[in-house]
Amino acid sequence: MRVGTHDDSWWSRAAVYQVYPRSFRDGNGDGLGDLQGVIDGLGHLESLSIDAVWLSPFYPSPQNDSGYDVSDPRAVDPMFGTLDDFARLVDQAHERGLRVIVDIVPNHVSASHPWFVEALSSPAGSPARRRFHFVDGQGEAGELPPNNWESIFGGPAWTRVKEPDGSWGQWYLHLFDHTQPDLNWVNDEVRIDALNTLAFWLDLGVDGFRVDVALGLAKDMTYPDLIDPIGMSQSLRFDL
Repeated sequence: MRVGTHDDSWWSRAAVYQVYPRSFRDGNGDGLGDLQGVIDGLGHLESLSIDAVWLSPFYPSPQNDSGYDVSDPRAVDPMFGTLDDFARLVDQAHERGLRVIVDIVPNHVSASHPWFVEALSSPAGSPARRRFHFVDGQGEAGELPPNNWESIFGGPAWTRVKEPDGSWGQWYLHLFDHTQPDLNWVNDEVRIDALNTLAFWLDLGVDGFRVDVALGLAKDMTYPDLIDPIGMSQSLRFDL
């Protein structure tokens, strides 16, 4: 039975099955799971009487954090297939009465994302840096992190960069790995780009989104020290 299109509350009572594409099923014989493998497994998923398939990230990524370090949020990593494969997956899932939810990662990007590459080659205070959280350090020469915030992976949530002239300069925030710089959600360009990402996947037929690190989007832009910095990082394990 094909999925209906006029039930906006379906998610509140849905049984959702999470699929990690890289390990779910290999559809082309290269030893890694892919979107074709998910398509091939739709019959099995339908037999489980679930309502929706939740796809973990399949976007271009260096894979430093299982694909949650995204370098292009509006594309498919070639290791998983193509946009045509994704469109077929959505259509065939809908034919079986299954909805499709995709992960989005709005809190951060990969350090290989064009925006961050541009930020590293741009001066302090530039528009490119304002998309992220670049902050001057503490200490006589800015040699200390801006505050005591901790990464969820342990250690400071800040990494210092070399400026375009080769000198040590500002620090950037990463609540996760240092290869996952946090986006600045006060920045209009960041918010508009996130909306464009949602629209892109909705146009391809997805039924919903799981928002990774939703609790991390709003940050105190005064960057105060915290009484329990480790507790703050652990709270980011809760998502929407």
